[in-house]
Amino acid sequence: MTLGALSSLCTTQLAFANTNLQPLIQKAQQEGAVVSVGMPDSWANWKDTWRDLASKYGLKHQDTDMSSAQEIAKFAAEKQHATADIGDIGFAFARVAKAKGILQPYKPSHWKDIPNWAKDKDGYWALGYTGTIAFIINNNLVKNPPHSWHDLINGKYRVTIGDVGSAAQANNAVLAAAIANGGDETNIKPALTLFATLAKQGRLSLNDPSIANLEKGEVAVGVMWDFNALNYRDKIDRSRFTVLIPSDGSVISGYTTIINKYAPHPNAAKLAREYIFSDAGQINLARGYARPIRTQIALPDDVKAKLLPNDEYKNAKPIHDFKAWQKTARHLPQLWQSQVLIYQQ
Repeated sequence: MTLGALSSLCTTQLAFANTNLQPLIQKAQQEGAVVSVGMPDSWANWKDTWRDLASKYGLKHQDTDMSSAQEIAKFAAEKQHATADIGDIGFAFARVAKAKGILQPYKPSHWKDIPNWAKDKDGYWALGYTGTIAFIINNNLVKNPPHSWHDLINGKYRVTIGDVGSAAQANNAVLAAAIANGGDETNIKPALTLFATLAKQGRLSLNDPSIANLEKGEVAVGVMWDFNALNYRDKIDRSRFTVLIPSDGSVISGYTTIINKYAPHPNAAKLAREYIFSDAGQINLARGYARPIRTQIALPDDVKAKLLPNDEYKNAKPIHDFKAWQKTARHLPQLWQSQVLIYQQ
């Protein structure tokens, strides 16, 4: 290790002196590496966090990109022969992972700053950042932009939602529409009615609201996670798109860090979680358009400009009854087919 790196480590250790992290830091440095799954450089700006862990603590890093289900399956299959330390999975998968007994708990220093709905009381998982269902509107194609789910019904444009029944983003869009129209995790009928109306009007698009389709002008109004929408907006042309949270209601969800019960580098994994929830780690996520779970953090002006203002989220609600939503989601493909797609033109 270079003298510069040692100096950086010492500075970091002094900065954390009041949080009693020195034993953890030393053990993590002895392990020397952290192996992640589902946390690639390009997602939520993880690259800056891995860079910081290398420069501040000397931790080497490698990642294998995976879906939430694949991450859980990997932890469960490998067990004592584990090759991964830490993962990042969708909120809906967190309780599943804990129930399988493949996680180990760790509460970072900023645990009290995390809302109760966004963390496991025993420390097995916690949301590092949130995602909220938003509209992305092509200003060149839509002259009277919708600000609510109700507005969609009276529009003249096509609404792109994606693959309902298999894509988490599309499924949560359905739940958001339901909640905004008086439904909940047990009752998505209001959303099915809304999308059936769009289908009858010939205005429902089942294409993926991907960056490629947005850039080609194939999406007039897309329904997607805010972090994806904001990222795509800026990558294509900030002036070409408007991103907003529907004013009559939305769903706020997110992604949770999980630490493998059998992690080969357990202390490095805990230190990684510690850093993810630190001010610097949360700002790193915000640079990648992921809204920090610690909303009280003062973001730099350039980072704040990437995100939507807090008041956009006043009617966004987290999922409260996960068991009910899981049951509903299992039936969603059949409900979507029988109550919406039958009208698709």
